[in-house]
Amino acid sequence: MTAAPIFDLTGRVALVTGASSGLGERFSHILADAGAAVVLAARRTDLLEATRAAIQAKGGRAIAVAMDVADEASTIAAYDAAEAAFGTVDTIIANAGMNSEGMTTDLPVEEFDRVMAVNLRGPFLTAREGARRLMAAGSPEKQHGRIVITSSVTAHKVDAGLAVYSGSKAGVLQMGKVMARDWVRKGINVNMICPGYIKTAINGAWFDTPAGERQIQKFPRRRMMEESDLDAILLFLASDASRAVTGTHITIDDGQSL
Repeated sequence: MTAAPIFDLTGRVALVTGASSGLGERFSHILADAGAAVVLAARRTDLLEATRAAIQAKGGRAIAVAMDVADEASTIAAYDAAEAAFGTVDTIIANAGMNSEGMTTDLPVEEFDRVMAVNLRGPFLTAREGARRLMAAGSPEKQHGRIVITSSVTAHKVDAGLAVYSGSKAGVLQMGKVMARDWVRKGINVNMICPGYIKTAINGAWFDTPAGERQIQKFPRRRMMEESDLDAILLFLASDASRAVTGTHITIDDGQSL
């Protein structure tokens, strides 16, 4: 007897926040390639359209929806659109995030609020709305609920100038663990990915500077990670292979925190 592919997501419906660029765009393609119908969610819907078209050109299923993760009404509307197109979302990738750099003494409180709204309030609203709908759709019986939250290696690695960003990502770790405990008998697994430094739209300009190059040279392997380094762990946490994994965080950082 031939075993089914371990990371097969056929029949699943995935919602990816921050899907307009970077890791969110990559995650959307990986999930679609594994068979999931994908809901591409972000504020910049014009950028989502290219990803939607690319997925559909490969034979996948995808829609683009406007979603501001810091706004509850926008989050609810995005889930409504997802259900209208594909049915209940059972795989939630809370990936939207933003960066903030600068010495703590110089950072405006408005910047603090903006980062926390996207990086901490955003995953809270995204996961909560998804969990509510999963439970209403019978997730305790189906056992297919998967929530994956993108944290960061900076949640437990100290880098100067990242107090607010690091604090938001550390908060995500503890919040996700509590959510996992709250929903442990509801057929919903909640886990966090802590990526190391990957060159994306958020940080690309920095790593092109001499100071950014010096930071890379301080990494044990003196290199940046690739977005593809997260593919396998994303599929693992989204699939039935992770049925016994909840409330944990997995660091993939190419040894950057050593």
